Amino acid sequence: MAIHWFPGHMHATQKAIAKRLPEIDVVIELLDARLPGSSANPLLAQLAAGKPALKVLNKQDLADAERTALWLAHLQAQPGTQALALDASEVAPARQLVAACRTLAPQRGGMVKPLRVLICGIPNVGKSTLINTLNGQRIAKTGDEPGITKNEQKIQLASDVYLFDTPGMLWPRIAVEESGDHLAATGSIGRNAYDEEEVALALLARVRPICADRLQARYKLPDISTLGDPELLAHIGRKRGGLMAGGAVNLQKAAEVVLNDFRSGAWGRITLETPAEFAQWQAKAALREAERLLKKNAGPPPPQR
Repeated sequence: MAIHWFPGHMHATQKAIAKRLPEIDVVIELLDARLPGSSANPLLAQLAAGKPALKVLNKQDLADAERTALWLAHLQAQPGTQALALDASEVAPARQLVAACRTLAPQRGGMVKPLRVLICGIPNVGKSTLINTLNGQRIAKTGDEPGITKNEQKIQLASDVYLFDTPGMLWPRIAVEESGDHLAATGSIGRNAYDEEEVALALLARVRPICADRLQARYKLPDISTLGDPELLAHIGRKRGGLMAGGAVNLQKAAEVVLNDFRSGAWGRITLETPAEFAQWQAKAALREAERLLKKNAGPPPPQR
């Protein structure tokens, strides 16, 4: 699914990050543990190139543990990078962040050279919840909709550690089609940027090989192996009160049920992508982009004689 969503405030966020980065020692990027590849911002990677990086797989309690381990190993193998997984509301794991940042920037610390950390992430990835947990009090606003944080905040985490928080930022064009589906499924993209029925169908197609038995149990369905994704969505709508006058299924309501159940963890712990799968999707996207640029540069075909 093609998604083009880059509101004006995200241009401002991009500029603010670029302005702040020269004085930053470590960049924390908060990722969604259910989609670590899709929730990594390529624009941030360009802006922060060369900076020590801490990749945090948030919402690990909603993700598959084995796939989380794969992603941690993949990220740890990148130069200048550490990675850990946590649930942003847990106090003890969250405090690991400060120690990890000190390891990444051992030359910084003390009152003369305080450690300066920038935390970034896509909208609705749990950044504000993590900041409140780190600080031990409610500083950052939290909510279920993307775009809660509007302005940069400076927070003192320790006597010599300062954290700069920025609004969630996406990138201008989501080239990996699967990433668009996954970001929409988790609610990281505003609802006006995608069709919920389309996203729900893509999500069902993605998770059926992973948890068909859980879907059957959740919605009290018989064997779903013979059902197409639209049929499965319709069955879920019937089971969850999505019938309209005349017996037709309200597919919009069914899609909302599917997305809400996934986001809340009602299907159990699910990770939508592995490092290998995401690499394949990136390769396909790069090929499509190369073909697009080739056609663009070739110009219009010569007139017919």
